[in-house]
Amino acid sequence: MNVCYCQAQAVYLTRQLKYIRTISMARILILYSTTDGHTGKICRRLQERLQRQGQQVEIRNIADGSPDSLDTYEKIVIGASIRYGRHQPVVFDFIRRNRDLLDRRCNAFFSVNIVARKPEKNQPETNPYMKSFLRISKWRPDRLAVFAGRLEYPRYGILDRSVIRFIMLITGGPTARDTVIEYTDWERVDNFADEIAAM
Repeated sequence: MNVCYCQAQAVYLTRQLKYIRTISMARILILYSTTDGHTGKICRRLQERLQRQGQQVEIRNIADGSPDSLDTYEKIVIGASIRYGRHQPVVFDFIRRNRDLLDRRCNAFFSVNIVARKPEKNQPETNPYMKSFLRISKWRPDRLAVFAGRLEYPRYGILDRSVIRFIMLITGGPTARDTVIEYTDWERVDNFADEIAAM
C-alpha cells in the first residue's frame, strides 16, 4: 500500500469523523425556574457537561421569557425548584402553552427540592414533589430527575427563614439559623447530563 493512498484514506476518514460529529451535535435548550439561584447553578453544570460532549446548549430563566423559535432546538430540558411545597406557576404555564412542541422534541424535566436529601425520596418515583408535578402538569417527559437543593438560612428573609425552619423541624432537618448546607449530588447531575446527551 503506497504512501499517497494512505494519506488519502487518512484525509477521508478525518472528514467523515468531522461529519459524524456535526450531525450528532444537538442544539439543546435548558429552561429553569429558581427561587434562590441554585437551580440555575445546576443548569450551568449540565451545560458544561453537555458542551464538553460537543452539544450546543443555551440556558434561559423561564421568568425572562422563552426564545421565539423553540422549534429550532432538538432537545428541551426544564428544571424547577420547590418553595413552600410547590413548583412555580410559570413552569406549568410554559408547559401548557408549549405541550405539543415539547412532545415533538426529546425532552427532560428535573425538580430541585430539599426533601430529596433523603435517600427514600431522591428518585422521581418516590419524590412527592415530582409525583405532584406529573399529576398536575399531565406531561410525561422522556427523562426525569430529582436533585437535592441548598439550604442557606442566613440568605433568607425573616418570613422565608421562619417558614423553612418550621418545615425542616417537622421533617427532621437542621434548624440552626446559621445553617448553610448544599445537599446536591453533583455526580448525579453529571449522569443526568449524559442521559440528555444520549436521548
